Amino acid sequence: MTFDLTGKTALVTGASRGIGRALAVGLAAAGADLVLSARDEALLKEVAGEIESLGRTATVLPADVTDATACGQLVEDALGVSGHLDVLVNNAGGSSYMGPFTDLRFSGWEKVMRLNVDSLVHLCQAAGRHMTARGSGSIINVASVAGLTGTPFLAPYGASKAAVISLTKSLALEWGEHNVRVNALCPGWTKTDLNKTLWGAPDGGATWVANQGLKRWATVDEMVGPTVFLASDASSYVTGQSIVVDGGQTAA
Repeated sequence: MTFDLTGKTALVTGASRGIGRALAVGLAAAGADLVLSARDEALLKEVAGEIESLGRTATVLPADVTDATACGQLVEDALGVSGHLDVLVNNAGGSSYMGPFTDLRFSGWEKVMRLNVDSLVHLCQAAGRHMTARGSGSIINVASVAGLTGTPFLAPYGASKAAVISLTKSLALEWGEHNVRVNALCPGWTKTDLNKTLWGAPDGGATWVANQGLKRWATVDEMVGPTVFLASDASSYVTGQSIVVDGGQTAA
């Protein structure tokens, strides 16, 4: 029963596809009611329908998390749904640049930081005010193993995820006395639409996972269990941690 999320409300960003969609549905399957956010309202409504088929409620709140004002409004609107917010999953993120650091335009660097770091700052601030005042809450920041190791040709992405991991630790220490836990989920190579050019290669992306233990790409559903763990009372004494789900990639 410690994994049961019945009666809890979770806000998931980037919930329209990929890992975010899987996490939203997985949290609902564990009993949570969901507030779903991303830019694509049509896709969010599809996810909401899937969640409602599980007997849970799903509220669609489209938002651009690179807009600070929109982040604050998103949390405010989410609180208006049930009056409380128990779980925040900061999943929205990504990077479209892969190439030499010397070719990177600084505007490209700023774009990645706005999406992966600034958005998380604004959402954590807004949700943190509510959670610390209420005396409970779990924030799960979706980082990456890229934030734990060097990332040649993906420097902006790796640096942004390292910042997410560092902020996660700082907030965990700052908000622990208020019973607000803050942890990071660090996926390894996972099959999503954003990296389909890699895992969709003729060799199935085998080159990218050749040095990890399981030697295969993760599915988005394999991120659900660790997230439910972090969202639930099963992890009541876990905070400031980076839960690595990478098939042994960082063990090599």
